[in-house]
Amino acid sequence: MSLLAQQGDRMSSTELQDTVKKALNALYHRPDDAIRSQADRWLQDFQRTLDAWQVADDLLHDPNSNLETLIFCSQTLRSKVQRDFEELPSEAFRPLRDSLHALLKKLHKGPPKVRTQISIAVAALAVHVSAEDWGGGGIVNWIRDELNSHPECIPSFLELLSVLPEEVFNYKIAARAERRRQFEKELISSIEVALNILTACLSFNELKEQVLEAFSSWLRLRHGIPASMLASHPLVLTALSSLESEVLSEAATNVISELIHYTAAGSSGNLSAQLPLIQVLVPQVMSLKRQLNDSSKDEEDVKAIARLFADMGDSYMELIANGSDESMLIVRALLDVASHPEYDIASMTFNFWHNLQVNLTERDSYLSYGSETSIEAERNRRLQIFRPSYESLVSLVSFRVEYTQDYQDLSREDLKDFKQTRYAVADVLSDTASVLGGETTLKILYTKLGQAVGNCRNDESCEWRPVEAALYCIRAVSNYVSVVEAEIMPQVMALLSKLPHQPQLLQTVCLTIGAYSKWLDAAPNGIVVLPSVIEILMHGMSTSEDSAAAAALAFRNICDDCRKKLCGSLDGLFHIYHRAVCGEGGYKVSPEDSLNLVEALSKVITELPLDHAKSALEALCLPVVTPLQEVINQGSGTLQQILARELTIHIDRLGNIFRYVNHPEAVADAIQRLWPIFKAIFDNRPWDMRTMEALCRACKYALRTSGRFMGITIGAMLEEIQGLYQLHHQPCFLYLSSEVIKIFGSDPSCASYLKSLIEALFSHTTHLLMKIQDFTARPDIADDCFLLASRCIRYCPHIFVPSDVFPSLVDCSMIGITVQHREACNSILTFLSDIFDLSSSSWGAELPSIRDTVVLPRGASLIRILIASLTGALPSSRLETVTYALLALTRTYGSKALEWAKESVSLIPLTAVTQVERSRFFQALSEAAAGADINALIVPVEELSDVCRRNRTVQEIVQGALRPLELNLTPVS
Repeated sequence: MSLLAQQGDRMSSTELQDTVKKALNALYHRPDDAIRSQADRWLQDFQRTLDAWQVADDLLHDPNSNLETLIFCSQTLRSKVQRDFEELPSEAFRPLRDSLHALLKKLHKGPPKVRTQISIAVAALAVHVSAEDWGGGGIVNWIRDELNSHPECIPSFLELLSVLPEEVFNYKIAARAERRRQFEKELISSIEVALNILTACLSFNELKEQVLEAFSSWLRLRHGIPASMLASHPLVLTALSSLESEVLSEAATNVISELIHYTAAGSSGNLSAQLPLIQVLVPQVMSLKRQLNDSSKDEEDVKAIARLFADMGDSYMELIANGSDESMLIVRALLDVASHPEYDIASMTFNFWHNLQVNLTERDSYLSYGSETSIEAERNRRLQIFRPSYESLVSLVSFRVEYTQDYQDLSREDLKDFKQTRYAVADVLSDTASVLGGETTLKILYTKLGQAVGNCRNDESCEWRPVEAALYCIRAVSNYVSVVEAEIMPQVMALLSKLPHQPQLLQTVCLTIGAYSKWLDAAPNGIVVLPSVIEILMHGMSTSEDSAAAAALAFRNICDDCRKKLCGSLDGLFHIYHRAVCGEGGYKVSPEDSLNLVEALSKVITELPLDHAKSALEALCLPVVTPLQEVINQGSGTLQQILARELTIHIDRLGNIFRYVNHPEAVADAIQRLWPIFKAIFDNRPWDMRTMEALCRACKYALRTSGRFMGITIGAMLEEIQGLYQLHHQPCFLYLSSEVIKIFGSDPSCASYLKSLIEALFSHTTHLLMKIQDFTARPDIADDCFLLASRCIRYCPHIFVPSDVFPSLVDCSMIGITVQHREACNSILTFLSDIFDLSSSSWGAELPSIRDTVVLPRGASLIRILIASLTGALPSSRLETVTYALLALTRTYGSKALEWAKESVSLIPLTAVTQVERSRFFQALSEAAAGADINALIVPVEELSDVCRRNRTVQEIVQGALRPLELNLTPVS
């Protein structure tokens, strides 16, 4: 075929073919990595050229092309059809289709990989070209006619028929949304023809597997075939009869799975309309139940059968939840699957147990029953029916969390899988407790714990694994056990101190204690139990790093929930705290985990009267401050040379103290007393981002807790960071200022000082961010700058909006909108939305008019940049944030903004966005601006975005027209 006219300045097709072959040879056969990399880059660049169409086609038709060449060229042609079909002139469609058709016939016995790529290319071509332009009633009729004309090529055309429905959902194809919808309708209208073709092919035994795979593919459309017709359809009957076939079972299972999903899809009618098909499927699947435990069956076959039961459970949830005798047969089958020794098979049911729990427990499932009395009666009836199933489930899953004998030899990947298994089982137990109640579930698990403990005494032969597994499960249901439970939990707590201190077991013991901290607080004898519990945690801190981490976490929970009980035991708690923080007494608590102990003591101190709290706070700070003071005393040289971690360990602890000691006045006193230490670190290490971040974080927590009590220290702190920011540009100085604005922004007495602060910070930042490359290089600065700006709009717009820096900051935001860094981009867009949403309020009616004098001259550019962002300048994951900013701007400026939007979109050539697509977008934007729900704008925005990103060429055309980096582009009428 000749897809394109040759141009004189191009390398000839023959030369390009030779170059492609040489590059492929270098890629696959040359030992030099540099040469292979160069060849790979050249081939990728070649695939994006216009010449790739003809060269790939010629090489595919060349009988001398080797397999590597055929695979590369088939992938190239498939990719070109999917993404770059618009490059071709309209008259090239028929030669292209005929060439692909010839290749399908030629390759009917050729390499499967190549044939698949050609089939996908033909299917993609059908997405681009309407049935009318395709001719012969569309592609499905065309396939039927080709099969009749060329019966020897049935395998090729069957593969094409199989991939065709899959292309409906393939968004790699650069088709417009309207054409994609039309293609789906064309296929749905051709389903009967497609199924007739497949039925006819059933007469060839060697093609049955391929026929069933193609049938699965068409069922995924979820439309067009009545259940009553499917119930007796030859394809369905063939799949059902092939479930136990050695050759066809996998393909048959896929068909039945798709049929189950088909009956549950909303588009195919409600469940009652699907009953004729359901009544055929369910008995056939149920007949496979005996094979679940057949040791002679291959594991993959058992997985396939288990999948069908899981599909039935998930798809027929509403029917099953009624608790009829028939539905309970499915539930019992799913319990059989859950009991399978292979976790991968058993876990297929986990999603079902969760969804059934939600259906049984949530009120929305019963609204049709009307009155509260009827709802409660039906809910109780169903819960009673399913209780035995969930009771069985506890035993079927709980053993799966047990450590294996060789757990110490597990690879990192296997250990990760084991942890995931434990998390999944914990989720199932949570579902079980939701249905049975926490106390009932706890009783079942305690029975298992008792059995395990019976085999475990305080000696070397103790079998600790079953004990640990039972405790892990008891911990998993802690949120469902009442704090006043008085039968089982006292026995559990009494048992814990008698267990051996094996590291994994001790870790789980500590975590269990932490999980039941609220129970310990409520227990009548809690004050008596706490000392023994804390002693266990001390053992945990000194046994291993993992048990120490668990113990520190549990210690935090205990001190948080039992703080009132522990106020009189501060000396003992401080003893533990000192040992952990100072690294004394053999404790193995890491610096990160020590923060839990800091938080623990802070929570207890919060319960003390103010006078006692001040002295306790001073004692809490002492072991943290002492090492910092020692470093400072050694002079500036030492302070500047020490590793950041040697400082941040202690600063982070202070931050946690300020965060969790909820005594504003006491914290304010502490920060004032410690300010000389903070200032020394600020002055000597302003270049050290890690230390500055820790220090600013500590100051932020002090500010949040102390608020206006911190007035004495705040001036010195702001003066420090304002001066240092000019020299060292640390983003954390901006977020600390943001916290100050939140607390003091509305205080009239601070207005003058805050005006000076924000003008200094913003003036300097706008000079740092002069072009998009600056935003890309320092996204953290941009992020914190515009977070601070948003805070200013919310808390002190009367200072910020009239200030001299406001216009320059809006200009700065326009430069940075298209920065690719997610957080920085979101902060800029949020800042702009906040500006547009600014309304007359208690801050003063003049603010919107001041805002308008800044925004109106820039409005057209702002909308153009936002539309450029929607259409490709930013990733599609930002659409929602950009859309909100566009909508806020449009709602504020009404018809003027709509006119700006129209001017901006008119810059895009009609070859990229049609007039119909423009109109749909404008209509939705107009309605949203007039007050319609923003959700109504999402789909038109997504469609405009998709059509402008459909391939690289179109995206370049759109961005070249909108030019988002040019702030003052004037639209040409």
